[in-house]
Amino acid sequence: MSSSTMAAPAQRSLRRSVSNTLKGSAGNLVEWYDVYVYSVFAIYFESQFFAPGDKNATIYIWAIFAMTFLMRPLGAWYFGRFADRHGRRLSLTVSVTMMALCSFVIAITPTQAAIGGAAAVILLAARLIQGFATGGEYGTSATYMSEAAMPGRRGFLSSFHYVTLVGGHVLAQLVLLLMLHFFDRPAISEWGWRVAFGLGGIGAIVVFWLRRSMDESLNEETLANVRAGKAKSTGSLRELFVNQWRPLLLCFLVTAGGTIAFYTYSVTGPKMVQSAFAGGDVMAGTLINLAALFLLMILQPVGGWLSDIVGRKALLVFFGIGGVLYTWYFVQYLPQQQDWRYAFLILAIGFVILTGYTSINAVVKAELFPSHVRALGVGLGYALANSAFGGTAPLFYQAALKSDHVTTFVTYATIMMAVSLVVYAFFLPKQGDNHLDREYR
Repeated sequence: MSSSTMAAPAQRSLRRSVSNTLKGSAGNLVEWYDVYVYSVFAIYFESQFFAPGDKNATIYIWAIFAMTFLMRPLGAWYFGRFADRHGRRLSLTVSVTMMALCSFVIAITPTQAAIGGAAAVILLAARLIQGFATGGEYGTSATYMSEAAMPGRRGFLSSFHYVTLVGGHVLAQLVLLLMLHFFDRPAISEWGWRVAFGLGGIGAIVVFWLRRSMDESLNEETLANVRAGKAKSTGSLRELFVNQWRPLLLCFLVTAGGTIAFYTYSVTGPKMVQSAFAGGDVMAGTLINLAALFLLMILQPVGGWLSDIVGRKALLVFFGIGGVLYTWYFVQYLPQQQDWRYAFLILAIGFVILTGYTSINAVVKAELFPSHVRALGVGLGYALANSAFGGTAPLFYQAALKSDHVTTFVTYATIMMAVSLVVYAFFLPKQGDNHLDREYR
């Protein structure tokens, strides 16, 4: 593997920044495809892992989805420490390899009819390992892409972190759309979902090759000090919790409202559309989701570009206010839509609001931490909030729907967004007064 280290900040060219951004983004795309292919194909493969007559099968499938988030803090700690001590590039290469292997395992797992409850156990184990890898991917890739970006364009270039994160969801929806066009639902439930998981594993092999040629964003002096045993505080939990606890707390609170909005709008929202059109035109529901998610994807660079002009805080406050005011309408009225135009409009408005958070959240968190604990701090702060509030959102919604307590879920989600709004407005540092900007002076 090449050992090239990125040039000093002032010497980085736009071309080099773009090249590293694209290589980092490609891995992010594949990893998040592997995450979202589960949620997109869940209704098709749940009968393969649980008895078709089990009335709780849907709850079990989403419980497995939620349980994988328990591994994210562990993955964030392991890969964050690894990235801070041994480089961002190697950490990212290892995480994408783990994701690929688990996707292949899920693709070839025998059904519940063949091996009984062991099928669900294998599914859970593979998803837990993927949760571990995803915990490492987010923090390290957010750090890498923020560090790799040129000053003055950092918001725009780092926004591609979420272009590819959302792109993974778009890609999963596109695979489903193509399958619905060529095959019927029984065929997708029998074997189509296996092809979808297998594609994620194949994509990761390509990314493994691309990531080998990325520049390393951590400077050579830091890596040399680690190798010589002179950097005891680098990637240290003690350093993070004792000396960097304030930015860690801020990272957690910035994420809390954003992650519950993201999983409510971009994961639960498409499932609402999928269910609303399940009794009629299934293809229409999939097309609505694909179009809306594509809109969310292309909005990310717009949000990042705006943040370079007006500042990060303005976009986050826009998201916070919009989320507090719109979530009730989104959750209550989207499941009732039978007209594709209204369903798309409700999703699209939610995604415009969501862009205020998603387009810049990676760089906002990276700016909070010094380089020696940046990957660990970003990853752990995100993973803890994501596990508590994000990954559980689809499960909580399904449980609330089943027990006729949807209003309770909406209240909970809105309160969390309001808490984060207070943090955005009053506690985040001003633009220019952060570690990344000071490192570039």
